Amino acid sequence: MDWIPLILSIIGGAAGGNLIPTIIKNLNLSPALRSIIGAIGGGLGGSFAAGAVGVEPGAGLDLQAILATLGGGLGGGGIVTAIVGLIKNAMSK
Repeated sequence: MDWIPLILSIIGGAAGGNLIPTIIKNLNLSPALRSIIGAIGGGLGGSFAAGAVGVEPGAGLDLQAILATLGGGLGGGGIVTAIVGLIKNAMSK
């Protein structure tokens, strides 16, 4: 198993989890929790995005694979963090 794409998607997910509060202002999550949730979503989103653009796991790291993995991680982390934050806000009302 190649660990570098997974690490890249986790890093992208943590970044996406911490960037989403700039778009959705009323998310009430701590930075540590946003990073953890974003990393989980990034791990899932990065592998999905890499597969969607045709990058096979373990096929090497070219520019397309790196961008797909980071972009998928960023998007996946942001989406999962937004969903968890909105659910948390709805439950607290």
